[in-house]
Amino acid sequence: MKRTFLNFKTFAATLLNIGLLASCSSDDSSLETDTESETGTGEESRWITVAAARMGEDPGDGNGGTLIYSINSEDAKDPTVSIEPFDNGFIVPSNRTARLQSSEDGNTIFNISYGGDTGGNYTKYTVEGGQTFTQTGTEISIAPYVGTAPRWIKLFDGDQTGAAVYVSNEHETDDDGNYSRTNATIGVVTLDLVNSQIKNFQEHDVPLSAEEEANGYYISRIDMPVLNEAGDKLYIGARLSKVDPATTESESDYEILGSKTIVLDYPSLLNPTVITSTVGHGNTNGYRSINAFLYDGSVYQANQSDPEGSHILKIDADNEYDDSYVFNLDDALGIEGAYILAWRPAANGKAVIAYQHDGSEEGVAGAQGFFALADLNTKTATKIDAIPYEADFYLFQYQGFVVDGTDIYLTEAPVGQNGNIYIIATETGEVTQGAELVNVEGSHFIGVF
Repeated sequence: MKRTFLNFKTFAATLLNIGLLASCSSDDSSLETDTESETGTGEESRWITVAAARMGEDPGDGNGGTLIYSINSEDAKDPTVSIEPFDNGFIVPSNRTARLQSSEDGNTIFNISYGGDTGGNYTKYTVEGGQTFTQTGTEISIAPYVGTAPRWIKLFDGDQTGAAVYVSNEHETDDDGNYSRTNATIGVVTLDLVNSQIKNFQEHDVPLSAEEEANGYYISRIDMPVLNEAGDKLYIGARLSKVDPATTESESDYEILGSKTIVLDYPSLLNPTVITSTVGHGNTNGYRSINAFLYDGSVYQANQSDPEGSHILKIDADNEYDDSYVFNLDDALGIEGAYILAWRPAANGKAVIAYQHDGSEEGVAGAQGFFALADLNTKTATKIDAIPYEADFYLFQYQGFVVDGTDIYLTEAPVGQNGNIYIIATETGEVTQGAELVNVEGSHFIGVF
């Protein structure tokens, strides 16, 4: 018999009174967890916040707003529990799909509104169970620095700092009016998540090589900042685009260059440089989910739109790509055209990857998605077959995984259909079907936090 949760206020108060939330394990830290939390046995409860994206005009577009709903980790693992975030969830301020982050212990949700009149507004909420999210601290706008549709992420520094970025482009010509290059001006702002105030803001022109620029290449999008282990460099993922130098018209069929990352001094945000991989080609800016993580002293970064299929790339402590590290998802899974949509490693170097590939069936919202369990150390991956798949399982907008020790939580539900939370025990590969997620027409779930 299923238990349906409609209002958690009383239940949450009971949990707090008996101290289940007194000590929580790590979610999306820099993979540094204590010995007890690495067991992933769920002996200590934490909040699991489900994010649901309502349909706007088209199924799966997520433009009708974002709702969130939280349950404790024990109930998240219980398939007899049923929750209805679309009917009972908390509406997150955002004109379109909200860009959410959670604290390492799951007790706080951070949000910066995306688009509309409130675009760029930063708010944070204390998680109290069910649809109860209590705003805490001061609301602040970062729109004057990075616009009303900012691309932002929470840095792995103990919930202290967020970083948002933008890039603007301008074609430049010589004295004769001939195209010479496209300038990329990036802006980076860091935000004090604790005290709700701006920490730093810098703008830079970031050139490519003279040859690349003469051929019409330029940095067209940036996203997903991450700190190195020393905490003195900030890496920012980048996407390259290209124009025809003769006409300045955008090109779509062109040679894909080696994957690139912008490197800044931190916390000053000065001295930008660009590093290039010879292993992976394509973009490193990701989309909605964190795209790079610190593990064992290095940063591991996914790339997208790689002609040879997505790679996991490695940036070492010298702040350069390690081109001896080759982890290609096509080779690991025996597929072609792998495209990493979102991913998250646990502290043991094992990761869950959301992906699609050439030949993925077309569903109501786009290409069908899948999950794989990967190992950063052995550079291997296997599809997680215990999770049900169908054409309408759409993961392109997927945002959030919860890491609890070596367990990774995720959501599975086709567009407009019910699904479940699933828990992956990364040490063994065991998959647990958890709470039921009740869906509504045209809508989908975009992860857990």
